[in-house]
Amino acid sequence: MTDVWEPTAVADRETAVAEAAARLIRAAEDHKPCTPVRDLLGARDISLAYAVQRRVIDGRIAAGARVVGRKIGLTSASVQRQVGVDRPDFGVLLDDMDVSGLPAVPSGRLLQPRVEAEIAFVLAEDLDEDGLDIERVGSAVGYAVAALEIVDSRVTDWDIAITDTVADNASSGLFVLGQRRVPLTEFTPRDATMRLYADGELASEGDGAACLGDPLAALLWLARTAREFGDPLRAGQVVLSGALGPLVPTPPGITVRAEMSGLGPVTATFSTEEHTG
Repeated sequence: MTDVWEPTAVADRETAVAEAAARLIRAAEDHKPCTPVRDLLGARDISLAYAVQRRVIDGRIAAGARVVGRKIGLTSASVQRQVGVDRPDFGVLLDDMDVSGLPAVPSGRLLQPRVEAEIAFVLAEDLDEDGLDIERVGSAVGYAVAALEIVDSRVTDWDIAITDTVADNASSGLFVLGQRRVPLTEFTPRDATMRLYADGELASEGDGAACLGDPLAALLWLARTAREFGDPLRAGQVVLSGALGPLVPTPPGITVRAEMSGLGPVTATFSTEEHTG
């Protein structure tokens, strides 16, 4: 995709990155959504948006967070059309985003959360070489596991273009991993079916083909892209491969349960607490 906004000087780009990052950081710290950052970045300058994402993540790492993987977003053709792009995007998963072991998802940490059910891949090998193909990335997967990604946006009312969501770490929030770990010798991701229930009512359903035709195709895209960015995928990292069905809002107190063929269930109950300031 061709960028449609090109500042005339490097300093202009650096200023845009700094100001956009500061706006998103302040929204997270104040727990108050902000205006979109595309007024600073343009609506389609994806490289500039990733520079903002990197600055925000570097700040969290400097404060003690640790990278544990990546998430892939915009894997649905309909969502891509909605935001005017023809490719997925990615965000960075940090250790404090994994709430799998908590008795409840801390609603107080979230602004405008929604949940989607996904297949997560945990890598057993690095993916840092040239010439990656779908067979190679599949062989690098240690196991797959059902996952709930709790997406969130620091941008008011989810009013996002592609640069807004990329800059905002692909609208990442938290994630929950299921307990059943299945090697790909026993599981074909594209054949998986999913049903997501909210307080016992069917709220979303889909299948592996909804994720770029095959969740392994999404993993291949990410592996190649991460390598191009100079930060390849590494053994031990978690990759959330993209939604298998529509997003579902998650107000405080709700319980969501996804049932995924071949991988079993994954459940999360959201705490009743609301952010107090």
